Parts: sequence; C-alpha cells; structure tokens
Amino acid sequence: MLICTAFYCINLFVPLEGLFALWPLETGRFWPWQVVSYAFLHGGTFHLFFNMLGLWMFGSELERLWGQRRYAQFLLAGVLTAAMAQLVITALAGSNVPTVGASGALYALLLAYGMLFPNRVIMPLFPPIPMKARTFVIVFGGLELLLGIMDVGGVAH
Repeated sequence: MLICTAFYCINLFVPLEGLFALWPLETGRFWPWQVVSYAFLHGGTFHLFFNMLGLWMFGSELERLWGQRRYAQFLLAGVLTAAMAQLVITALAGSNVPTVGASGALYALLLAYGMLFPNRVIMPLFPPIPMKARTFVIVFGGLELLLGIMDVGGVAH
C-alpha cells in the first residue's frame, strides 16, 4: 500500500506511465518489467483509494492467515496473471491503451477471501447491504465480467 501511494505521489510530478504502465505488445512500448510495475501505478485518487481499501479489507486477513511470504507470492501471482490476461485481451481487441492499477491482484485476493471465508458477512460500500463473502465475490465478478464485455470507459475489467 505504501509503495502504490509513493508511486502515485511521484507520478504527480514525474510521469511514470511511459516506462511503468503495462503497454500492449504491438505498441513497441512494452518492456518486461511492466508485467509487475503497472500494478503500482493508478489512474486517479479514487482508483488508488478503492484498490488500497480492498487490499486492506481482504488482504490483511489473508496475510495473517498465510504469512508475509505466501501472501506476497499470491499477490505477485495475481499481478502476473492479470498482466498476461490483459496482454491477450488488448492483442485480440487491437488496443493501444496502457493498463495501470492493482485491480488484478485485488481480484485474486477477493477470490481467495471468498473461497476461504465463504460465510463471513461483509458490508460492501456499494451497495451497503450485508452479504456473505461468497455472494459478494459472485456478484462483483459477474458485474466486472459484464462491464468488461460492454467495454465501459477504457478500464480493464
């Protein structure tokens, strides 16, 4: 969370997207480190806030359960898997838009949380209705899939 916040603050003064965002392969701006570095950049204050809120809400309990090393490995696996999926989708769609944000890692954590604690009741911000973690994961995953198919706002879903 601190690294993402630091990258966000640095990016306010020095543009980092050119080297650290995940650029599609066809653009000629792709570099191997981008499959990790894109996760530390965010597109705005709300993007950073909600990614870090989710990381704290779901990641803190998983880190306590798994330990720091396994948690970090899982987080990295989520970042890399999301990067590979994004590269495939942008290649198929012919997109030249870069990707930023820790959302892929956050979705991996959310899925793990829902699988490990399916009956735990959580209170999402939107809608503020108490629901089981399993239900939240299914609803949120379905919504993200629908938004991705509709290609709303140039955001990676």
